[in-house]
Amino acid sequence: MTVKGPSGWRRLTAAFSTLSLKAHPALFAVIMGTGSVSNLLHIFPYGKGSRGLMIASLAFFFLNLILFCIFFFLALAKYVMHPDRWKAVIYSPVTSPYLGTFPMGLTTLINVAVEVINIHFEFGGKGFLYFIWAVWWLDVIMSALCCWVGVHAMMVNQKHSLDTMSARWLLPVVTLIVASSSGGVLAPAIQKYSTYHCLITTVASVFLVAVGLTLALMVLTIYLARLIIHNIPPGHGVLSVFLPLGPTGQAGFAILLQGLSFKTILPYSHSGSSEFLGSSTVGDFLYLACISIAFILWSLATMWMMYALLACHSTVFRAPVQFKIAFWGLVFPNGVYANLTILLGEIFDSHAFRIYGAIYACAVIVLWASIAARSLVDIKELITRSNELPFEAPSQSSSAGTSQTDLGFKQKEGSG
Repeated sequence: MTVKGPSGWRRLTAAFSTLSLKAHPALFAVIMGTGSVSNLLHIFPYGKGSRGLMIASLAFFFLNLILFCIFFFLALAKYVMHPDRWKAVIYSPVTSPYLGTFPMGLTTLINVAVEVINIHFEFGGKGFLYFIWAVWWLDVIMSALCCWVGVHAMMVNQKHSLDTMSARWLLPVVTLIVASSSGGVLAPAIQKYSTYHCLITTVASVFLVAVGLTLALMVLTIYLARLIIHNIPPGHGVLSVFLPLGPTGQAGFAILLQGLSFKTILPYSHSGSSEFLGSSTVGDFLYLACISIAFILWSLATMWMMYALLACHSTVFRAPVQFKIAFWGLVFPNGVYANLTILLGEIFDSHAFRIYGAIYACAVIVLWASIAARSLVDIKELITRSNELPFEAPSQSSSAGTSQTDLGFKQKEGSG
C-alpha cells in the first residue's frame, strides 16, 4: 500500500509555519547588510554613477525590499499566532536588542530609494520623495522607541552583568544614529522643494545623532572594559567586536552629511531675528566642524576595526566557529565604515582614501556573498526537514521549544 505524501499546498504551509516559528528579530540584520551593499554600489568611487553600478544597486534594493517584506510577514505571523513570544522577546537580554535591526534595516531602503530611485533615475518626483520623507519620520519614531524604551527595558526587565555584556548593547541606541544618516540623505533632496523642510530634517538629524552617539560612546567604554577584564567573548561572540564600527562609522557619515546641509542652508532667508541662522559664516564653520568630527569618528572606527581583526586572529582564525545568523551582523558595520571612507575620499580629494575605501567595499561585498550563500544552504535544509515531517499545525508547546535552530542561530526558551 502506497502512502501519499503531503500535497504541494500542505508542503508550502508547513514550510511557512516552520519559517515563521524560526523568525527572529536578528533576521533584519540581513536587511541592514544587503542595504549597505546596495549603497556601496551607488557610491563606489570608480565608475560612480555608471549605468552598470546603478542597475546593480537597484537590483540589490529590490532584493532587499522583497526580503524585508518576507521577514516582516514571517515575524508578524509568529507574534500573532504566538503572542506570548513577544513578551519573551522583551524580557530576553539576548534577543531584545535585535529589535533595533528593524528600523535600521528600513533606513537602508530609504537611503537607496532617495539617492538611486528618486534622484538618479528621477522616479516619482516630489510626491514620491515626500512619501519617503513620511516613512523616515515613522522610522524616527520606531528608532526612538527602540532607544528609550529598549534601554529602559534593559534596566528594569532584564538581568545583565559585565562578564556577559556584549556589543549587542549598542543596537538599541545606534538606531538613532542610523535614522540620522537617512535624514542627512533626505535633506538635500528636499531642499529644492522646501528649504524649511530641509532645515527641520537637518536639525532633527543632529538631535538624533547627538543622543545616539553619546549613548554609544558610553556603551563602547563599558565594552572596552569588559574585553580587558573578562577577555574576548567565546565562540561566535567574538564577531560582535566588529559592531563598534557601526555607531562610529555611521555617526561620522551622518555628521558629514549634516555639515554639507548646513553649508547650503545657511544663511537661512527666513531667519527672522536669529543671528545664528542668518549669519553668513555659521554654515561654513559648521561644515568644517562636521568634517573634523567625521574624521575623528573614522579614526575611532579604524581603531575598533584593528582590535576586531586582532581578536579574530587570536580566536576565529585558529578555531573556526559554527555558522549562525549573527554572522550577518558583520556586513553592516563594515559597510558603513567603507561608506564613510569613500565619502571622506571625496571631501579630501584623496586617492589613498578612495583606494582604501574601494578595497574595503569590495571586501564587504564578498563577505555579503559568502554569508548569503551559507544562509541559503541552511534555509534549504530547514525547509527540507519540515517537508519530511508529517504536517501538523504547530502547537503552543512546539513554538516555545527549549532548543530551536534558526539559520544556525540557536533560539533558547524565552529568546523569542
